Amino acid sequence: MSQVKPKRALITGITGQDGSYLAEFLLGKGYEVHGVIRRSSSFNTERIDPIYQDPHISGAKLKLHYGDLTDANVLSKLLSDVEPDEVYNLGAQSHVRVSFDMPIYTVDTVAMGAMKLIEAVRDQQQRCGKQIRYYQASSSEMFGKVRETPQKETTPFHPRSPYSCAKVFAHWITVNYRESYDMHASSGILFNHESPRRGETFVTRKITRAVGRIKLGLQDKLYLGNLDAKRDWGFAGDYVEAMWMMLQQEEPDDYVIATGRTISVREFADMAFKHAGLSFEDHVEFDARYLRPAEVELLLGDPSKAKQRLGWEPETSVEELAAMMVESDLELSRREKTLRDAGHEMPEFVGHDQ
Repeated sequence: MSQVKPKRALITGITGQDGSYLAEFLLGKGYEVHGVIRRSSSFNTERIDPIYQDPHISGAKLKLHYGDLTDANVLSKLLSDVEPDEVYNLGAQSHVRVSFDMPIYTVDTVAMGAMKLIEAVRDQQQRCGKQIRYYQASSSEMFGKVRETPQKETTPFHPRSPYSCAKVFAHWITVNYRESYDMHASSGILFNHESPRRGETFVTRKITRAVGRIKLGLQDKLYLGNLDAKRDWGFAGDYVEAMWMMLQQEEPDDYVIATGRTISVREFADMAFKHAGLSFEDHVEFDARYLRPAEVELLLGDPSKAKQRLGWEPETSVEELAAMMVESDLELSRREKTLRDAGHEMPEFVGHDQ
């Protein structure tokens, strides 16, 4: 009796926050997971190292391939070699503030990268005669200067950064390929989603990382930009399940993934400091260098469609999220302090507001 082959997924951005959680989730579903990583002089696989170290996961279940969203030929070869059932496009230069400093690179990876990948998917479908389900990581930043609150799938976009402009293109090219070529291509318009795996240059992680270091006496102050910006913050581990749910639907579509609740950067920081028994007012100061040239003041998502059609709901509150991140960064700071007390040179922590 022949054994049923597991589903095969290809993930761009597998070494990022979302990619690592998605890889774990899909492996738990019995998938064979293939990840795309960029070639560099040093390894950047910390977030997925625990998967490799898990004795229950063999090399046959998780494979990494060198590639880059800017290289259409490599993407085409990867799809031909892997022959995936599902493709998740999570790769990007994803830092909003940095996109003002690196606009061309950002657009090349975020917009044209998505264009090259979905075209490679279409070409592979034609060659193999098999449907490939495609997920595009869209962003709440596309709403930018919001036209209505809360924001839903039909809310007009008004992007306010090179990153969000590029995401708008990637979103609409996904819709265009879905409508033009009858592809099963869906976009998740994800609002801010965080975790202990969030990069240290993003504002929530910058805050919790500083809380841990201040608590352990490794630094004294935290400098932030726009403290009044409001965001709808959820847990990345909850949000990757929604990505998978979209590709299991009979018909492709676009979905807002959010908690439906918004708080300010100031409130998140206060919450994080209080969890560690510290005072926000004693340690946080404003620094204009972290302001964006064009600010996004308020993002609040309406996840009603995802709840009704996918059956998805967030499981983690922002209070639980902040506590989870602070506890993780307290432990990281304890290890850092132990090394420093032992005389090891430690790199200076420098964060940037998102």
